Amino acid sequence: MRDHGGNLDAAIARHGGSDWIDLSTGVNRRPYPVPPLPQETWHGLPTAQAQNALVRAAALAWGAAPETAGLALGGAQSAIQLVPYLLPQKGRACVLAPSYNEHGACLRAAGWQVHDTRLPADMAGADLAVLVNPNNPDGRHWSAQDMLDLARKVGVLVVDESFADVTPELSLLPQSGAAENVMILRSFGKFYGLAGLRLGFAFGSSAMIGRLAELAGPWPVSGAAISIGCHALADKGWADAMRGQLRLDAERADTMITRAGWTCLGGTHLFRLYDTPDAQAAQDHLARHHIWSRIFPYSRRWLRLGLPGPEHEWHRLERALGNLHGT
Repeated sequence: MRDHGGNLDAAIARHGGSDWIDLSTGVNRRPYPVPPLPQETWHGLPTAQAQNALVRAAALAWGAAPETAGLALGGAQSAIQLVPYLLPQKGRACVLAPSYNEHGACLRAAGWQVHDTRLPADMAGADLAVLVNPNNPDGRHWSAQDMLDLARKVGVLVVDESFADVTPELSLLPQSGAAENVMILRSFGKFYGLAGLRLGFAFGSSAMIGRLAELAGPWPVSGAAISIGCHALADKGWADAMRGQLRLDAERADTMITRAGWTCLGGTHLFRLYDTPDAQAAQDHLARHHIWSRIFPYSRRWLRLGLPGPEHEWHRLERALGNLHGT
């Protein structure tokens, strides 16, 4: 099994209980209010016109260059699983590491020679390069110009912007027309707090998006995802207010965790990464309070926490941290 956050079943199997707060992901726990859906959403197959309207709504919300093509998919994960089949031949792929492990895992499963790199400069010469910006789990980030410079040194560059909603100034989408060999992935569910909807997007040249569409098939997203996605992406006021709220939440979490004795290493305004004396012990402690967190097989000290949403979740986290050195 691949190592992931969101594995709440494992937490329940090990620690029992049902009243869990899942902070093991970077999914916003202040979700967008889902509007009532028209009945036709459920009764008919999504039309091409409706799918195109959803892509236009996403392109407008995220400032994509006018010449950029787009495709809606069942989460950014769907795009990640299709990326290894974009090119006719499999060669050398470089993936920024440590990062979201599905990128490397999907490429390896498809027969690519995958090399983990620490810096974008180390990717030069790769047939395919994958970089998460801002990065998960440490929050490292690069400018759009950095990405364009890298694109000139590789065959195809895939930039995963799943957490870029909170820092839109980092997005390459406004300049996406400047490079034909770049594909940009976006998540809807993380920032809008609707991960269960399974909605994400890919943007790039007409040729690359056309190939991705062939791989994805005729109905890659549901009618419900189209309806909710169009509504939420057009709500600029909600998005602007949420960015401000999440910035305050991240500061609140850092203050609370620092007081408990851990050190903030980075992250985004959707998740924070902390250095602990023993990550497994820290996760177990929080789990006894039915708060699930994320640890990593490559670090014995790193623990990642999403941000609580409702006030009662903050109070539970504070109580759990308050007796960190007790039970």
